[in-house]
Amino acid sequence: MDLELTQIQKDILYALITLHKKKSGGSIKGEEIAELINRNPGTVRNQMQALRALGLVEGVPGPKGGYRPTSKAYELLSITKPEESIAVPVVVNDTLLEDLSVEEIDLPSISNPEVCQARIRLLGDLRKILPGDRLVVGPTPVNEILVQGIVVGRDDTANTVIIDIEKIVALPKDTVGEHMSSPIIMIDANAKVSEGARLLAEKEIYCAPVKKDGKFVGILTLDHIAKAVAEGKLAAKVEEVMRPKIVLVEKDTKIREAIRLMRDENVRILVVTDRGEPVGVITDQKILTKLAPEQ
Repeated sequence: MDLELTQIQKDILYALITLHKKKSGGSIKGEEIAELINRNPGTVRNQMQALRALGLVEGVPGPKGGYRPTSKAYELLSITKPEESIAVPVVVNDTLLEDLSVEEIDLPSISNPEVCQARIRLLGDLRKILPGDRLVVGPTPVNEILVQGIVVGRDDTANTVIIDIEKIVALPKDTVGEHMSSPIIMIDANAKVSEGARLLAEKEIYCAPVKKDGKFVGILTLDHIAKAVAEGKLAAKVEEVMRPKIVLVEKDTKIREAIRLMRDENVRILVVTDRGEPVGVITDQKILTKLAPEQ
C-alpha cells in the first residue's frame, strides 16, 4: 500500500487498533486515544478527519459512538485482524503484560558474528517497556517459539522494541504421553526413608511419587532424603518427610503446558493420567532432554 502517513497519524492508528482489540471490537472515543498517546483530544479529532478520508477509520454515530479501524488500516500497518489472530504473550521482568501482543519478530543481525538482536513489533502501549528490561515473547501459535533477551532500544515510530537475544527456544509439539516413563516407579507412604533412598539409588532417579491406600499422596525427592539424613530420620516413614503434593496431567497435554504447570506448581515431576487413571510420569529432566537433544 502506497499511503504515506505522518508519525502522529501512525500513533493514532496504533492506539485505535490497540484499544479496539482491548474492547473486543467496541468503538473508541477520541479522548481515549489522546490519553493513550499523550496528545490533545483536539489534535486527535483533527487527524481523524484525514484518516477517515483515507479510508483507514470509520466513525460510529450515537452516544456510545466513536471510531473503529478499517481493514485497510490493518493492512497498512501489517497487523493481523483480531478475528484472524491469536495473542502472543509478552512478559516483561517476569510480569505478563496482557494488553501487549507480538505482531512480528525480525532477526536483522543473524549473519553478524558479534551481534545477535531481534526487532519485535508489538501491538499495545510500548511505553511500559524500557531499556534494560528482560523481555520474553511467545510461544508463537504455529511453531511455539520463545524469544528471550534484554531490551536495548525502542522504536516508537514502528511500535518496535530491540533486544539483545539471550535465548531462542522452539517448544516441542509433542504430548507428555509420548515421552512419559512407564510403568510408574512409586514408593509406599509407610516405607522407611532408607527404603525410599535405596529405591531412588537403584533406579537412578531424582524423585518418585508416594502412594497410600491406593492413591498418590505426595513426592519423595533426593532433597527430602538428604534433609532426613541430616535430621537423623532415616528410620522415619516416607510420608513424614515427603512433599504432600501431587500434580496430575492428562497424557494428551502438550509439553508446553507441562512446562507451565511445573513452573506454576513448583514441581519437577508430573503424574500422567489416561482419563484419570495414572499411567506414567514425566520429569523436568525428560522435558529438558527433549528441548535440547544431543547434537
